[in-house]
Amino acid sequence: MLSLEMPFDARALTALDFPRIRDALAERSSTSLGAERARSLSPSNDPGRIARELDEVEDALFGVSLSLGGIQDIRELHARTQDGRVLSGQELLTAAYSLDGAMTVKRAINANSRGPLREVALGLGEHSELIRRVLSALDREGGVRDEASHRLRDLRKRIEPLRGRIREKLAATLEKWADILQENIVTIRRDRYVLPVQASRVGQVQGIIVDASATGQTYFVEPAAVTQLNNELTRLILDEEAEVRRILIELSGLLAADADVPMTLTTIGELDLIASRARLARDWRLNRPEAVTDGTYDLREARHPLIDNPVPNDIQLGDTKVLLITGPNMGGKTATLKTLGLAVLMHQCGLYVAAASAKLPIVSDVLVDIGDEQSIEASLSTFASHLKHLRYVLRFASPDTLVLVDELGSGTDPNEGAALSQSIIETLLAQDARGIVTSHLSPLKLFALETPGLKNASMGFDLETLAPTYALQVGQPGRSYALAIAQRMGLPEDVLERATSLLGEDAGIMERMLEGLERERAELVSQLDSTASARREAEAELGRVRQERETLDMRRNEMLAEASQKAESLYADAVERVRTLRARAQEDSARPRVMQELRELRVAAQKSRPAPVVREERGDPIRVGNVVDVPAYNAGGQVLELRGDDLVVQLGVMKVGVKRRDVRLRPEVKTKAPKSRGLRSGFAGTTPSNFASELQLRGLGVEEAVEELRTAILEASALKETPLRVVHGKGQGVLRRLLREYLKNDKKVESYHDAEPNQGGHGVTVVNVKI
Repeated sequence: MLSLEMPFDARALTALDFPRIRDALAERSSTSLGAERARSLSPSNDPGRIARELDEVEDALFGVSLSLGGIQDIRELHARTQDGRVLSGQELLTAAYSLDGAMTVKRAINANSRGPLREVALGLGEHSELIRRVLSALDREGGVRDEASHRLRDLRKRIEPLRGRIREKLAATLEKWADILQENIVTIRRDRYVLPVQASRVGQVQGIIVDASATGQTYFVEPAAVTQLNNELTRLILDEEAEVRRILIELSGLLAADADVPMTLTTIGELDLIASRARLARDWRLNRPEAVTDGTYDLREARHPLIDNPVPNDIQLGDTKVLLITGPNMGGKTATLKTLGLAVLMHQCGLYVAAASAKLPIVSDVLVDIGDEQSIEASLSTFASHLKHLRYVLRFASPDTLVLVDELGSGTDPNEGAALSQSIIETLLAQDARGIVTSHLSPLKLFALETPGLKNASMGFDLETLAPTYALQVGQPGRSYALAIAQRMGLPEDVLERATSLLGEDAGIMERMLEGLERERAELVSQLDSTASARREAEAELGRVRQERETLDMRRNEMLAEASQKAESLYADAVERVRTLRARAQEDSARPRVMQELRELRVAAQKSRPAPVVREERGDPIRVGNVVDVPAYNAGGQVLELRGDDLVVQLGVMKVGVKRRDVRLRPEVKTKAPKSRGLRSGFAGTTPSNFASELQLRGLGVEEAVEELRTAILEASALKETPLRVVHGKGQGVLRRLLREYLKNDKKVESYHDAEPNQGGHGVTVVNVKI
């Protein structure tokens, strides 16, 4: 594995829709810093980095809840201060609030992290002094507080009283100039208090014209009585502005001097990306992948993360180096190919993947040829475009790359395309590459059957609904279904027959072979489901029996304890009575009477003693040939062998080994010999003069059915009646197979075969009995 970081092929990332993964991360970012990191995310081939990033996501999922809302990108503000520019109060507040948010995140990580995020948080600098100075100097609107400096506080204390004195003098002047004023108000123009005087009468007042209205009808005059005061106010305001600017310059300088700001902002972007990875894992129900070093891929219930309601599939590569997926269009071949590619890319970006579990190697690149990139400007056809990409794939394919080729051999003559495709796959196998190839070419299916390291696969298709199931079927090549779909769509029969003849015998053989494989696969799946259901039922029954046994053992122990206690009480009473009688026996006169009482006591004890329990001798009653019930199998059969405590019992066509304690001897049923031959279970009617040649076994258990068949064959042989029709039904074919296993070994059976299709077909076995 390369330890050097190398860029992945950008075209491959686009072809696999990886930019949509980046966008999904950016949408879940809390800051512009995180969104920027998300949109530039690229896979890594460094195992240590990948493992560390996955640990960080796990810490964010189960340890620290990263809250980064409100933190702004202040890189531009910091750069301006370093250029010597002065920030406004609002800009300084934005920087302080953002840095304060970063320090809050740092405290939360140090308090709650399991470890990985603490390493990341080391990049968050210490900005407490800058934050304190800014927040103490500025109010929430960005204005400089009076307390920012002693001089500013003093200036503002002088400005407000002075303004009050000016307003008082102007109020007195209003009454004096009432006749010549345009409006009876005091206003401010050019930072000086003035009165609005009619333009035609401005010569009647003593004062300084400061401004005029837009219409020229009004002059704003500063009365001479307040000129000195206005001058003083202007000087104080200029001093205040100079002090405010000095404070802003000082605060901007503090921000410029804080060398930890760039690293803090970079770390915030990294933490926001980690938080986005965790949110994506929750939203998409992703799971952590496991890195392996043996070059194998093992994904269970993998799904395409960008498709709504996807069908999960298992994908495995290892001994199978290249998986060849064939089948009709729109069946999910490309989606399956992209599912593997996205899982690899997401893993190597430190992301969880869309699978129940995933074991993935770390690759140096993902090599793809996906989609039609026909270029008119470059005069490249579809086929030429594919060849261009395949040339790149063949050049760099190796054991530590993943190869994904879609529609190999398309865009040209099928025969030449198949030959070229086979050669390309042989080259990939020779270079020990791993990957998935999809194609429509039938010759490649046969090639995969004979080539080590290459395995056929297909996507499921439901002929009833003419719809794909999107289920990956490994080991089975895909059918085109073209003729089957055409038939379902109502094309004329003569057209379909002509198409079949044009395909040739070889193509027909291939389609029939694939159809048979699909049918057998469906039957096996059905049998597996039935077996799994029966196993679950058996396990449930076993649990119930164990529970009952535990209950019985508990009750037995309680009864034994109770009997023991009662016996001890009776024994104590008897000892006390004997002791008393012995004491009385010392008296000669009482001895005969005492002896009589002792004899009576002995007789009473013997009478009250419980009859001995006749224990079942587990070994003696059971003999070879006995019929026993085996509850664990819910069946019974004949004992074939005795091996100490072990028995060999014939259960239908099976021989099973069981313990003596786990079987029950079936009592022999003594029946009187019938005076005349009557109807027997299973037959439609059998008498000495009228033998029914049809045996109905549907609905019977295996053991009962075999016994009925054996008896029927004996009767048919004795009466020299043949053939015998055995009706067992089709179902899943289990009863039919077991009955035929018996027929194979019965010496009275000459042969057997299926009934004609119009007389029961696979559901009836015709038995020819030896006469």
